Amino acid sequence: MSSAIPELNNIGQRLMSLERQKKPKMLVVDDEPDNLDLLYRTFRRDFNVLRAESGVVALEVLATEGEVAVIISDQRMPEMKGTEFLSKTVPQFPNTMRIILTGFTDVEDLVEAINSGQVYKYITKPWDPNELKAVVQRAAETYELLKQRTEELRRAQAQTALLSAIVQVARQASCTEDCLTPIAAAFGENFAVDGCILQLVENKSLSAAQGVYSPEGDLQNWLAHDPLTQEAIATQTMQLAVNVASDAALAQVQHYSDSGVQAHFLIPITFHDQVIAVLSLQWKQPFSLQEDELALMHLSAQQVAMALTCTRHLHAVV
Repeated sequence: MSSAIPELNNIGQRLMSLERQKKPKMLVVDDEPDNLDLLYRTFRRDFNVLRAESGVVALEVLATEGEVAVIISDQRMPEMKGTEFLSKTVPQFPNTMRIILTGFTDVEDLVEAINSGQVYKYITKPWDPNELKAVVQRAAETYELLKQRTEELRRAQAQTALLSAIVQVARQASCTEDCLTPIAAAFGENFAVDGCILQLVENKSLSAAQGVYSPEGDLQNWLAHDPLTQEAIATQTMQLAVNVASDAALAQVQHYSDSGVQAHFLIPITFHDQVIAVLSLQWKQPFSLQEDELALMHLSAQQVAMALTCTRHLHAVV
């Protein structure tokens, strides 16, 4: 499997690079059209700038567009103050950086907002364009760091849950076959798949014993006719198609078009240099994993090998 990891990492790094090239979103909120236009022109090269003329409209924009990296809001607006608007965005978008523009001395409002973490910085009107650009750049960098840490924490929790589930299944199962469906479900839920199959292998061929997980119900098993399965068993290395439609060989395979599967990861489960099972993860849209997720998959495959082997030996003893 180790020989396949560098190529997987290269694919993940290329996809991450493409993600970084996308402009981050920014929302500017001001009841004065001239200020909105000025803010838009200032940041349009570096950001995908969304505009709103009031806090109420801004909340509607966020409901439609989702999370943004930075919000710049005027403080004095009809219907809703800037600090009041920004406070309403905190529960749903905790990582977003919020900047207040004020031409007044609303010290109490600003201090309370800053101390409660609702506002990252405040800028007085008229603002210096270079100063505002510098503040926004630092805010965007802080947002990316917070988002990265949040995602790392989420993944770490998911990884712990997956590994714990595998160990728990091995302890409770009375035979090897009892492990298959619970382990398939644990992988399927962790990686948000459209289908997952864990199937035993005997003498380099798939056996009848399998565990299947599908959030939508029935899932057809065509692994016996799949070229990735054959390659994974023959080479004992992870095989993947991150986008079946762009893979000339797989695009012509009938079961991919019939099932609608657009991404397929096939992981051989090995013990003492023998493939004892294969794990198939399937998605109906192109899909890729980050480096740490690939490492988790490799580690989890080793845990599955231990679980299957232990239950097999225990059952043989009994």
